[in-house]
Amino acid sequence: MKSLIALPLVLFVFASSAVRSQQDLTASINKASGTSSTATIQPKKNQQVVRITGVRFAYPLVQQWIDDFNKEHPDVQIIIEARGSTDPSQYEILIEAYEHAEEFRKDREYAYIGRYAVLPVANSKSGIAKLYGDKGLDRDLIVQLFFHDIYADKEKQKEIKVPFTVYTRLQKAGAPITFSHYFGFEQKDVKGKSIAGADEHILKALLRDTTGLSYLPLSLIYDQETKKQVEGITVLPVDLNGNGKVNDDEKFYDDLATVTKRFEESSSKDLNNVPVEYLHFSLDKKSASPDAIAFVKWVIDNGEKNLQDFGYLKPEIEKKDKFELSASKRIK
Repeated sequence: MKSLIALPLVLFVFASSAVRSQQDLTASINKASGTSSTATIQPKKNQQVVRITGVRFAYPLVQQWIDDFNKEHPDVQIIIEARGSTDPSQYEILIEAYEHAEEFRKDREYAYIGRYAVLPVANSKSGIAKLYGDKGLDRDLIVQLFFHDIYADKEKQKEIKVPFTVYTRLQKAGAPITFSHYFGFEQKDVKGKSIAGADEHILKALLRDTTGLSYLPLSLIYDQETKKQVEGITVLPVDLNGNGKVNDDEKFYDDLATVTKRFEESSSKDLNNVPVEYLHFSLDKKSASPDAIAFVKWVIDNGEKNLQDFGYLKPEIEKKDKFELSASKRIK
């Protein structure tokens, strides 16, 4: 009789432990990415509301801008909503991380609010992290690890003696498009397991798999509070100057401030093998409200000071001016 009673107790303890482990993992990822599982905030009565959706890895940065904007404009409520399958036209502002086709762009007004960089990362316990966490990756090795290359010369490829599993996004999205296009490929050419959901789910997959290898934007690689690499993942240094090897001065990924500063100060010829793309807001040219336009212009005028702290690079001046000249005519 004692053994029959003990069995359910063991199963209960195991199940409870598993639930706690899952909760701990989710909490650590939310902490790192600045996201939470709370329900969407509902607008207050008689408040003007502007709804925003789009690329999720930018939510913490955009929420900071919303909080600061509301200190000056408490009568306007800006709400970020995870879109899911909802028609994007239901939102006034879209946060986007890649350039759409011209057919879509012709009806939109664009504000280039910052740039994001994408780096290769691996589970810290993986053989890949131990082998290349210090040695680093050159362009050829990045292509060999991540892409199906039908034109590759197999005889010239390096022998990789450790197991690894590449994780990539299933849906069309900014980070995989930016990463793939930089190296001359399409998103469909990325090897490995395709993960549904957002870029945060790639991070979750990496933390679970001790053979995991992927690519992520800086805002997900570094913890929002400590500004250090998220515990459990390792940045793989890349050949920045394009000389075919990773020198000691190209290994500077311990903290976020050092990385963003180095990338900001590097010329294009000294920033090889680091895909960089614009993060932008877009609004409908005809239907965008004065409040939505005012918020976007406020971000252009005031938001730059937050970029590096959240893992982004400043936009180029000519990109900022484009929206200012167009939108200034419509702000009430």
